Amino acid sequence: MIMKPDPARLADDYHLGMIGNGRTCALIDALGRIVFCCLPAFDSGTVFASLLDEDRGGSFAVEMIDGGVTGQVYEKYTNVLVTSFEGPGGAFDLIDFMPRYTSDGHAGAADDVGPDVVRKLRILRGAPRIRVRFDPQMEYARGETKVAIEATRLKATTEWAGGNGSIYESMYLWTNLDAEAVRSGTEIMLGGDGFLFVSYHDKVQVPDMDLVDLMLQRTLSYWMLWSARTHLPLQYRQESLRSALVLKMLQFSPTGAFLAAATTSLPETIGEERNWDYRFCWLRDASMTVTVLHRIGHSYMATGFIDWMMRTVPTKNDTLQIMYGIRGEKELTERILDHLSGYHGSRPVRKGNAAYNQEQHDIFGVVMDVIHQDLMLRQRTPEALDRIWTQVRSIARNVSAAWKEPDRGIWEIRGEKRHFVFSKVLCWVALDRAIKIAVLLEKSAWADARRPLLEEMHDDICRRGWNEEKQAFVQTYGVGDLDASNLLMAEYGFIEPTDPRFVATVERTLEELCVDGLMYRYRNQDDFGEPQSAFTVCSFWLVKALTSIKRRSEARTLFESLLKAANGHGLYGEDLDFKTRRHLGNFPQAYSHLALIDCALELSKDEDKDIILA
Repeated sequence: MIMKPDPARLADDYHLGMIGNGRTCALIDALGRIVFCCLPAFDSGTVFASLLDEDRGGSFAVEMIDGGVTGQVYEKYTNVLVTSFEGPGGAFDLIDFMPRYTSDGHAGAADDVGPDVVRKLRILRGAPRIRVRFDPQMEYARGETKVAIEATRLKATTEWAGGNGSIYESMYLWTNLDAEAVRSGTEIMLGGDGFLFVSYHDKVQVPDMDLVDLMLQRTLSYWMLWSARTHLPLQYRQESLRSALVLKMLQFSPTGAFLAAATTSLPETIGEERNWDYRFCWLRDASMTVTVLHRIGHSYMATGFIDWMMRTVPTKNDTLQIMYGIRGEKELTERILDHLSGYHGSRPVRKGNAAYNQEQHDIFGVVMDVIHQDLMLRQRTPEALDRIWTQVRSIARNVSAAWKEPDRGIWEIRGEKRHFVFSKVLCWVALDRAIKIAVLLEKSAWADARRPLLEEMHDDICRRGWNEEKQAFVQTYGVGDLDASNLLMAEYGFIEPTDPRFVATVERTLEELCVDGLMYRYRNQDDFGEPQSAFTVCSFWLVKALTSIKRRSEARTLFESLLKAANGHGLYGEDLDFKTRRHLGNFPQAYSHLALIDCALELSKDEDKDIILA
């Protein structure tokens, strides 16, 4: 898929590709500029963040003098991005990648990767003249970053006053180009292939052209092998593969946790305050993550994630959080970075996310559903089963006490608590799966003792969550507002997809929340006013719900419309503008790509089988 950049639209759209290696990532715009990157890890301070502040954030560009970009494309089946430049003086490719490979040659889960960004300049013809603009602004540009030449490399350093005293950071750039010209941004004539090798670490093995070429070939091989092992549907194969490749980049390889998205503070609506840090792991994405990864043949990714989750979630008296840091951190204190202007002036820019300590009851059901899936799919040791049974009983005890209480809901409302219907449904899911787990573990007496409560919960939700006038399950008890999350009620097994109440809910949701094939989460006011953008994953939920009520043709039409809404590389942000389909929100969002694969697999059932990419 080749992206032809339109300079007139660059300021308005997410013309971005992503490179990554499971340790961190970088976003590259259509001109070949690195506009967002954190080192040494996804959740570290930014080193390039012009996406959040064009003047102060920092970027890393390669420009062609008397020429420009003619196209941008991923190497087939990989996460290696190639930006092509051409002009009267010649032509060259800028090949961007983060090295990823394993010592045993297998694309497995135990990859040991470094926080490195490699940019190879491959001459195609002539002797192009270029200019490198290397402008790192480390640690969210909170202090001045200085770049100096030291022997075989450039070294960038910054020092700033943190809460506990002065904080120092550094990073390095190796190149076979003129180092002073790189530092100063003066003209360079390419007489042969070149490289720019950025790392958070000082290198024991000093990079040279031979090492860069070896890294590139090994990284290409890694991604092609991984893609070849991915089970893809007969239809929508390339879209599904690109989404799978995004998911692989967003799994933090040291622990198995998945990031919700690669960025912080990209706004849901330009100029508003709906800006959040998404570089953490939300447990509510877990159910679909596990299901999809197993279906596309990457069970080791699913088990790695489940093992991280089981190590991270508490037992007995600890509180279950909706989200954790990618190493299992429990405190994700939110801070405002006032010195950054924000994407197109959309302040505030945030580091951390205050929602980590919100009470959201849906999380009980999500975690229990994943535990149940895992027990159905793999054998566990007696010791592991003991730990799991303790966690199951703890969660069941907590949900039994909490399900009647209001919460913040799946959309993390920061105002008053409410009785969200979907939260109640997921509480039911938690107890339902706990009972199923108890039966699997031959704890029948425990299971039987909780069946009356399960029935009580179901009756309460059906009685109070159903709005007779609206003829739909609604957002909260006692209101008439619809909520897209209720499209998942059948998916979780709370209600049969053939039940007239669920069919009516899907139909009312389509009528009231869908605009030109894009979905609102809800339309009623929240803490920040009325929502203005479409939530991408909700549109995919609608596709799946339509298939479940036997409106497959309509679902397919909607799905194919959503595929056209992807950016030029097949990537999706959290949100879409209803009129322009411009991408908004944090980017790329893992949940959107999971839902795309899920829908593609469902719609491809018409073909009656899956195949493996040859």
